[in-house]
Amino acid sequence: MTSFEKTLSQVLRGTSDANIRFDDLRRVLVGLGFEERIRGGHRIFKRDDIEEIITLQPRGSKAKPYQVKQVRQLILKYRLETHGE
Repeated sequence: MTSFEKTLSQVLRGTSDANIRFDDLRRVLVGLGFEERIRGGHRIFKRDDIEEIITLQPRGSKAKPYQVKQVRQLILKYRLETHGE
């Protein structure tokens, strides 16, 4: 199982939202086909076929738990699959 698959599995399980590394969560979104833009300390992710825009900010080296939850909800809502990761 790759690092991408492990992080995706962690996100979908929802049992350790506070322990997911920011860089790993970012890689999950990119692996799901999102385009990344950086504006100051924010990472902005969008995909043409998805209405929502996801904005992430790190808390140290970790992702913020509420943002992990938002990513999980988006993955489940749109039944997203990997794009080449």
